Amino acid sequence: MFYCEQVPLSDREKRLLDEMEAALLTEDPRLVSALSASPNSPSKNRVLTGVALLLLGLATLLGGVIAQVAPVGILGFLIALTGVVSVISAYSAGSNPKLRGPKRAQSRSKLSDRMEKRWEDRNNQ
Repeated sequence: MFYCEQVPLSDREKRLLDEMEAALLTEDPRLVSALSASPNSPSKNRVLTGVALLLLGLATLLGGVIAQVAPVGILGFLIALTGVVSVISAYSAGSNPKLRGPKRAQSRSKLSDRMEKRWEDRNNQ
């Protein structure tokens, strides 16, 4: 049976980890953003889908009005409304003011915390 206690990193190890994180940030910022990306950043696909739904809904709505078929117009309105809600929710989730300023400093510490936790989990197995 293994008995393991959590041992804090020494100052040298913390400094080395900070240097590795800084090097990783400069070498591959995409990887860092993928690893520490918050789900609250607006998704480009979600925004594009919302805009496409809005345009499709407006076209359907106009088609229903021109053809004087109420159910088609109502369907078009619902499709357009879904598109608008999708775009607004994508932007409102990405513009959360709580996540702006200190988030970058926190993301670096969270990345190191996750890496440290993975290392500990690997050693515990």
